[in-house]
Formats: sequence, structure tokens, C-alpha cells
Amino acid sequence: MSDAHHSEHQAFIRTPKQLIAAVAGFFLVIVIGIILLVSFVTNQHLTGAGSEGQNPESVVARLRPVAEEGFALKDANAPKVLQNGQAVYTAVCAACHATGAAGAPKAGDAGAWSARIAQGYDTLLQHAINGIRAMPAKGGNPDLDDVEVARALVYMTNQSGGKFKEPEAPAPATQVQAAAPAAPATPAAAAPAAAPAAAAPSPAGAPVMAAADSGAGKALYGSTCMACHGAGIAGAPKMGDKAAWAPRIAQGNLVLYEHALKGFQGKTGMMPPKGGSSAPDGDVKSAVDYMVAAAK
Repeated sequence: MSDAHHSEHQAFIRTPKQLIAAVAGFFLVIVIGIILLVSFVTNQHLTGAGSEGQNPESVVARLRPVAEEGFALKDANAPKVLQNGQAVYTAVCAACHATGAAGAPKAGDAGAWSARIAQGYDTLLQHAINGIRAMPAKGGNPDLDDVEVARALVYMTNQSGGKFKEPEAPAPATQVQAAAPAAPATPAAAAPAAAPAAAAPSPAGAPVMAAADSGAGKALYGSTCMACHGAGIAGAPKMGDKAAWAPRIAQGNLVLYEHALKGFQGKTGMMPPKGGSSAPDGDVKSAVDYMVAAAK
């Protein structure tokens, strides 16, 4: 019984010939598998690199999504494509009019808009373009065209009970210039004669320039900055509040100028670039100097 049981558990390979045959069969299976795999891969049409992936059409197709995101070169002389009201509202107005920040009436709130709509389209448009109270001119984006601001206004008011008509795009400037008569040449010829007098330096040039800068800063404060800095809206330090201005003044004029020109948003508050105006950089800096001087 023990011999029979032992023979049942003997190895399958008993002789050297059987070992050689087993090893040869194993390698044969591997070779056949490799051949089949190579045949399967090479029979399919590849579309990646090494075939048609680098031809001009394929490259353009892959780059098109990036080019359409604003990286493509644009013709500076081409006419501006005006945005519709919804696009302007989403990009600019929604920051306040979707949340009610700084007392802005929410889009769709007929109760908050009714008194404003009663003022009329022209009044609302003037406030939207020039700014009023806590709202900066053109919502803080001076690059917007007046027509784009008007479209955003109509979009919001019509959602809130208004029935204003969306304005059409203005006629191209080239047509207006073509229709205008040519200017007489006589005044232009006389201009060079007046140039030396205008270019004559003033003995007190430096004081006059300083006074002009101070006046520009005060004027810009009254027309734009006072909307927030006069009442402390949106975290803006009030005019003349030494305690609120002290840590800001400690940062230095360069930091204050940068925040005023480029805008700022942080824990202490937010400010649109140039306060939402299109004033020159020099006037904005003068307005900063004017407020800083009042807080020292």
C-alpha cells in the first residue's frame, strides 16, 4: 500500500527529456504570446505622436481651446465687441447686486427697485455711469462702454419690475468722422505761433504744480472717494480718522498708491481700482496724499 501511495504523488517530470520538453514548451508559449501581442498592436490605427498627431491641423485643433480663452492676438484697431447685459452683470455688477453688499438693491427684488425705477431710465443710467453713494462709477470697471453699462442696468431692472428697452450699439466712429466736415486750416496754421507762449516756463513753476496736484486730489476725493471714505462704507477708513488711517500710513506711500491704483480686497475691506473712476494715476495719488494729510 505504501508503494502505491508513493507512486501516486511522484513528480510529473521524471526524466531529463521530459524536463527539456517542458522548458521548450514554456518558451514556445511565451514567444507565441509576444507575436500575437505585437500583431494586435500594429494592426490598429494610431492617432497619437508618430502618426498624425504632429501635423498642422492636429496642432491647431489642440491649441484652439487655449486661444479662445483670450490668449489669441487681437487687432487693436478692430471695433470693440460690446457685451450684453447679462455678461456685464455677471462679471461686474453681481458682486454687490447679487448679495446686497453696501446697500445695493438685489437683482430681482422688486420692492428694493421700485423707488429707483420710478426715477426713470435716464436718472438710473446717470447714477450707474457716474456712480452714486457707495456705488463707484461703472461698477468699478472704467473699461466698460456706456452702452454696456446701460445694458446691464436694463437687465437688472427688467428682472425687478422694470420695462426698459435695451439700448442699441452706437454707430461706428468711422461713419461719424466721414460725415463730419473738414476743419478749416487757418486756425491750425496759427497754432505754432501760440506754442512758444504756452511753453514759456513760469518763475514759480514748482509751487503752481504742487497746488494743481493738491487741487486735483481734493476734487477727486469729492467726486469719487468720498462715497466710501466719507461714511466708512465697505471697510474704507473715514476721512480724518487718525486711528483707522495710522496702520495704513505705516505701510508707506508706495503701498497706499498701489492699493488705490490697482484695487484692494482683504479682511479690512475692499476697494475697486482707482475707486471706480477713470482718473489719471497722478490724480489718484494726489487724492491719497490729500486723505493721508487729513489723518496725520
